Formats: sequence, C-alpha cells, structure tokens
Amino acid sequence: MADHAGFTAHNGFSLPPIGFGTYRLNGDAGADAVSAAIEAGYRLIDTAFNYENEGAVGRGVRLASATGAPVIVTSKLPGRHHEAPANRHSIEESRARLGVDAIGLHLIHWPNPVRDHYVEAWQGLVDAQERGAVQQIGVSNFLPEHLERIEAATGVRPVVNQLEVHPYFPQEDAVALHRELGIITEAWSPIGRAGEIFDEPVIREIAVAHDATPAQVVLAWHVARGVVAIPRSQSAQRQRENLAAADIVLDDAEVAAITGLGRAEGRLFAADPATREEL
Repeated sequence: MADHAGFTAHNGFSLPPIGFGTYRLNGDAGADAVSAAIEAGYRLIDTAFNYENEGAVGRGVRLASATGAPVIVTSKLPGRHHEAPANRHSIEESRARLGVDAIGLHLIHWPNPVRDHYVEAWQGLVDAQERGAVQQIGVSNFLPEHLERIEAATGVRPVVNQLEVHPYFPQEDAVALHRELGIITEAWSPIGRAGEIFDEPVIREIAVAHDATPAQVVLAWHVARGVVAIPRSQSAQRQRENLAAADIVLDDAEVAAITGLGRAEGRLFAADPATREEL
C-alpha cells in the first residue's frame, strides 16, 4: 500500500490514518493478532488499562519487532484512577505491562464529569509526559467543555481525542472543532454496527464503484474526513483489507452521502460523555 503521511496535531505529532484496535483481543491469540497486524503494516496499536490485554499487546509488539518499523502504542487511564497518586501508579503499571520505557500515547479513557476528577487526571498525564513515562498525551470521549477546561487549568492541549465516530454518528461538530484546535480525532467503533451499516444502499453502491468492500468504504470515509480509524480484526486478510482502505479516495459527494446516514440517536449504546461514568 502507499505510504500515507497520516494526520498531524498542533505540536507536530502525527498518526497514521488507520490504526489497529485491540478490544477483546486477549492472551496468546491477542498477541498473535497484534503481531500479525504490525507485520501487515499497522503502525498504531490501541489498547487500554481496562481492556486487560496490555501484556498481550506488548508481547505482540515484541513478536513483531523484527520488522524494525516504529510502532505507536496507545493506552488509557481508567476512571477509577483519575486522582493522584493513583493516576501515576496506573500509568506506570500500563508501562510495565506493555514492557516499554515510555508509552507512545496515553489517553484519559472517559472524563467522568459527575465525579469531576478529570482535570486532576489530565495533570497526571502532563506530569507523566514531563518525567518521560509517556511521549504524547491525549483524551477520549471528551466534550468541548472538557477540552477547554483541562487546557485552561494546565496550559496543555491534548494531541488526540478518541470518540465514537461512524456513519450513524458522524460527530461533524466535534471533528470540525478538533481540526480547528489541531487535535487529531480518532474513531472508536469506526464501522459501528457493521452488519446494519454494510446493508445501507449508499455504502453498497460506493463499494461497487470502487471495487471495495463495505468496510473499506466506511474506513475510507473516515480517512477522507481526517479521522484516524482504529478497526479491530483477528483475521489476517481482514487486517490487510482494512489497512488498504487508506488507498481508496472518495469524492466529496460520496463522503457527504455517507455522512448523511447520521442519526440523531446514532450512538451504539448509552455512551454520552456528559453523563456516563466509566470506572
């Protein structure tokens, strides 16, 4: 596949357009899936403390180390560790599980605004970056008011905000705001309800026009919007197909048609960051 420069944050940090998600990839099978993904060309691997697979992910990265290519591994701080000193211990535990000297990218998993310790959690990530435990820091599931508050409190802006983004929930306002602020948008569950979305006539028509799979069309839609997609698959063939989606160039009309599938209640589940408390 072509060499894609990816997307760049306000501080010059860049991510490839398509990464590899690891939710529910555990144990030896998970390590093998991560290794295969890196060998297929993935350079961004996404995990989290709460996925209970950081050890498997780290092992998978080491198994693929013969490729010699630099890999950015992302992990996330869980809600129950927002306060100090738990945030420091959590980051250090993630680093140990992954088996790295410094985590490539560390995010706050959810803001948990009812408990309201996310500013303290952000300060914990800022401190971790300053002491070299992590290289880059960002957030996940943060709303605009959360982003504004943590930057006002610390003077540090996240490089990434990972959100639920898929054709049924395109998050147009958030993507536009992030672009303005130089924050990279990452999409979790980037193909949403795969079966349902894949049956949409517009997706099927565009797939035929590009000799592509429906999944590739949805991933290409993310890339066209400047959003990093992190699909998950244990299938080596599907891994390659997903990565190759970055080569598919959709025109503006096709992008708009897919965005038009958005729904007012498009979330996959009750995951509104304004109220959700995930520990």
